[in-house]
Amino acid sequence: MKTYPKITATTSTLSESDLEKFAIEKYGLNETSRCKLFRTGINHTYMISDGAKKFVLRVYFKDWKTELEISEEIRLLDLLNENGINVSHAVPDSDGNYIQKLNAPEGLRHAVLFTFGEGDKIRFLNEETCFTIGSVMAKMHKVTSGESLERLAFDEHSLLHSAYKTSTSIFSDALPEVKYLKQTISRISGSFASRKFLDCPSGIVHLDIWYDNMSIRNDREITLFDFDNCGNGKLILDVAYFCKQLFHIESDKEIYNQKVAAFLDAYRSQRSLSDAELAFLPECGAAIFIYYLGMQASRFDWSNIFMSENYLKMYIGRIRAWLDYHQDKVSNVNVLTRSKAE
Repeated sequence: MKTYPKITATTSTLSESDLEKFAIEKYGLNETSRCKLFRTGINHTYMISDGAKKFVLRVYFKDWKTELEISEEIRLLDLLNENGINVSHAVPDSDGNYIQKLNAPEGLRHAVLFTFGEGDKIRFLNEETCFTIGSVMAKMHKVTSGESLERLAFDEHSLLHSAYKTSTSIFSDALPEVKYLKQTISRISGSFASRKFLDCPSGIVHLDIWYDNMSIRNDREITLFDFDNCGNGKLILDVAYFCKQLFHIESDKEIYNQKVAAFLDAYRSQRSLSDAELAFLPECGAAIFIYYLGMQASRFDWSNIFMSENYLKMYIGRIRAWLDYHQDKVSNVNVLTRSKAE
């Protein structure tokens, strides 16, 4: 009899029907509930609905997060939910357990069921919504300031050096974009090592707050979700990342400035945001983008469909445009200041 070699898997897409049966049994859901694959990415996301109520089932990539890291994410969601911050939070099963263990072809994978955030994803946000987001983020930071999770610390090493090392496993360090990346990391590292930066308020950060990770209703009701990347770091990181994403979405920079002003005004109405923190906003935004480039490189099983030299040019171009824009703003302010002095 002819035999065939057994090949193991690194990842798999789990059956909708099997997960459907599992969820109905485990969570006591309505028998009419249906499970549909929504997205494959860093993790796999399934939507479960019985027509009246919706849930989100996240199936974690094997070894992507430890059980402790997942439980810490759930602990944060509970903390925020208890303090009136609208978040998509974890749902316990019939036995009170939040984390499920699935025997996938590649090995053990974890899964968590989350509540569904009603509303829309709105790419082009108006000023009123930006104001609301600023208020929500500040309220979240008031809860997480000074707190910590047993998860990754977003510091100079993780945001910059580790990300660079991983990125150069995919891209040659001889490429001009990688050379620019190395120079930028060197410059930002110096700032992050400064006493002014080290003295900035720290706490738990989301690190991925932008339109794609929130549901919006009536411009004023915001539900945050996808805390998969949450960890410990300077609170200004969340502020910077939202501003940087808005920068790339809004091509009219005059309108962008108006939206950022609304966002920051709302944030400051809820929580103090010092000029010292804001001074690091450009570099923090760039650092997070560098971190995510490293993440994409580390998950080539998912990112290979877009990770190319052309993609790198676009991605580094966005970092350069962001930093150049803020450098020009500083230069213009300095010119105006000198003119007034003269």
